[in-house]
Amino acid sequence: MHTVLPMRLRVLALLVLAAALPACGGSSSTGSGSSSRDGLRPWDGTAAGRQASGGTAATNEAAPEQLYADGMRELRAQNYAAAVRNFDLVEREHPYSTWATSAKLMGAYTEYQRNRYTEAIGALDRFIQLHPAHRDIAYAYYLRALCQYEQINDAERDQRQTEVAMQALQEVASRFPDTAYARDARLKIDLGRDHLAGREMNIGRFYQRQALYTAAIGRFRRVVEEYQTTNHVPEALHRLTEIYLTLGLRDEARRTAAVLGHNYPGNAWYQDSYALLVDGASPSAPPTRPGFFSRAVSWLF
Repeated sequence: MHTVLPMRLRVLALLVLAAALPACGGSSSTGSGSSSRDGLRPWDGTAAGRQASGGTAATNEAAPEQLYADGMRELRAQNYAAAVRNFDLVEREHPYSTWATSAKLMGAYTEYQRNRYTEAIGALDRFIQLHPAHRDIAYAYYLRALCQYEQINDAERDQRQTEVAMQALQEVASRFPDTAYARDARLKIDLGRDHLAGREMNIGRFYQRQALYTAAIGRFRRVVEEYQTTNHVPEALHRLTEIYLTLGLRDEARRTAAVLGHNYPGNAWYQDSYALLVDGASPSAPPTRPGFFSRAVSWLF
């Protein structure tokens, strides 16, 4: 269920942490050799290269800013495995540098980009635990929620992952309510609710085909009561109408169709329900008071 990050968020993921590069020394270099897109001299493994990148001739380690720049360059080129190696090197060889913190977050983003969600979530959990006050902590929570969201199964399968993803998205919306991350999280929560309602509909239809009407009614009622904002409600009301007619409960069928017709008068599911009920009289029209849908559901069930 992989989605494309909004452009503004992708730009943030790739550039916001790299924006500090010019301020950390090595933002420009002199002498021979070409410059990278990050404004840093490419690492050449020589003593001169170590000196130019901020290292010394006495160490075999590249400077953290050089490793980070290399990781960003590989990330932009979509060489994700190489990017992860560079970000890991920053953490391993320079664990107390400011670059290590940024590398941890960018390493998680890179793992997300190559669909390694378990690895990304693990890295983000560590980042959140170690750096709860970091300036990009909202992004870390959001990216972790995206990793959960991308693993949602189709509506034919178990929906435990959908619930986990919705909890993670709700945490983003609650912790950072005024951010772009929260707005996107709320949209994805709505999609997740629609997904859960779709699962209930699939199960309800199965029970209906098997003539397990009590079980089917329970599933369709749950859609109507708990997922009122989803697009599955009209069909759920129609299926209830069908079942009530099958059971000879004509009054219940007419009341259900009335709720459907009042709230979705032009919907094809209402037309189907009306066709089932036509016997010389149309379903009685319910009162048109504000908030009628919620009251009608309470009255009906």
